[in-house]
Amino acid sequence: MISRRKFLTGLSTLPIAMHPGLAAAQTSSALTMPPLLDATNTGRFQLAAQRGTTAFVDAGTSETWGFNQSYLGPTLRIAAGKTTAAEVQNTLNEPISVHWHGLMVPGDADGGPHQTIAQGETWMPDLDITQPASTAWYHSHVHGSTARQVQNGLAGVLQIDDGRDEERGLPNTYGVDDLTLVLQDRRFDRRGRIDYDLAMPDQMMGFLGDTMVVNGQVGRIAAVPRGIVRLRLVNGSNARIYPLSLSDGREMHLIATDNGYLDRSIALTNLTIAPGERYEVLIDLTDGRDIALVSAPNPNQMMGGMMGGGGNETSFIVLPFSMDSTLPTAKDQMPDEIGGSRPQGDGSGVPERSITLDMQMGMGMMMRRASNRFSINGDAFDMDRINFEIPRGTVERWKITADMMMHPFHVHGVSFQVLSQGGRSPTAQNAGWKDTVLVDGSAELLVRFDQDASRETPFMYHCHILEHEDGGMMGQFTVG
Repeated sequence: MISRRKFLTGLSTLPIAMHPGLAAAQTSSALTMPPLLDATNTGRFQLAAQRGTTAFVDAGTSETWGFNQSYLGPTLRIAAGKTTAAEVQNTLNEPISVHWHGLMVPGDADGGPHQTIAQGETWMPDLDITQPASTAWYHSHVHGSTARQVQNGLAGVLQIDDGRDEERGLPNTYGVDDLTLVLQDRRFDRRGRIDYDLAMPDQMMGFLGDTMVVNGQVGRIAAVPRGIVRLRLVNGSNARIYPLSLSDGREMHLIATDNGYLDRSIALTNLTIAPGERYEVLIDLTDGRDIALVSAPNPNQMMGGMMGGGGNETSFIVLPFSMDSTLPTAKDQMPDEIGGSRPQGDGSGVPERSITLDMQMGMGMMMRRASNRFSINGDAFDMDRINFEIPRGTVERWKITADMMMHPFHVHGVSFQVLSQGGRSPTAQNAGWKDTVLVDGSAELLVRFDQDASRETPFMYHCHILEHEDGGMMGQFTVG
């Protein structure tokens, strides 16, 4: 492996400047994948939330949390069309939960705020998987503590696998040509410890770090074969939106959105991924050139600058890729058809529901408690209030509106079609099935409710900027 400094110097076509915080760590180390915990044959897995220490930067180590390790968790692989028994133990000294973000499971298996796991306790849900193959993820979802607990490391990736990727012509060797990439931004103090000391702009705009972290690692290079490489992109950041592209302008071929494969790939030169979203893309590296995945500034940064949150950010490198001749080339052609689907509803004649994502601005915000600075339809989240009761099998058209800034909007227990964004047709990257969408002004969704959720374990709908969610921009509904 070459050094990171030499690699970046050699990227003569890179039309970006690095964020200052990203330039500090110079290393020749290769990026590693999260450990793979494959439950497709056993039909069961175990997770333990635990404390640990992690050396992100050279300055020192940080106390962290993780599942089965010191930071983040393993990549869980479970079988489509089967039931997987989960066992989650909490060894931490405060309650946690584990929300299976992207799984279409009933409310009593969803892992939301009503299903906390106390210190020393174990939660054992059965995950009955009836949805198509996709990349989901899991993270703690304790109301008022979600942002801090995810910041500490309580998150991981979850793959629903149907065993058909080889016949689809997709790269599928984990960690070689099939890369799982958890994108996060963090701040570290002078001793290398995670710094989550929130100022007012952090609470208002959501936490933005100054250091890029991929799979819990800083300053690494992804070693890849000369061929077609698959990237499973997961935005695990608290608030940062990444407008992604490749450093030389080459195309990314979108093959899957949040909840499954497309019918055919879509060629894109830019892909914006907001907190909570997942996308799978193929990149063609058969020419053997070293490139990098780069991000433009967070599109909410202008508002952040107005609030004193550092609106002078520049573009930055997310992850460099370096060719490794020792890695085998499994795929050298882009597949024509993926075999998935795209939703085709038009939303005519179905009940409509309006949802506004509300923020208290200026002195009004500063005078309010954190739990009342954010709301939906004027109401801050209340654990004891059910906002909607929806009959099972219902299809609804949801119109989401937001002012001031962009908000990633997530709905538990459903897969939806994006009908429009900002009054226009949805962007190409949102042509597939989704559970999270970035709302810039407005978005319309066509949602079907097929999973039961009781008053004791309802589903959530919320902004996935975690500081907003904790601050009250969340509601809940039953299905049945």
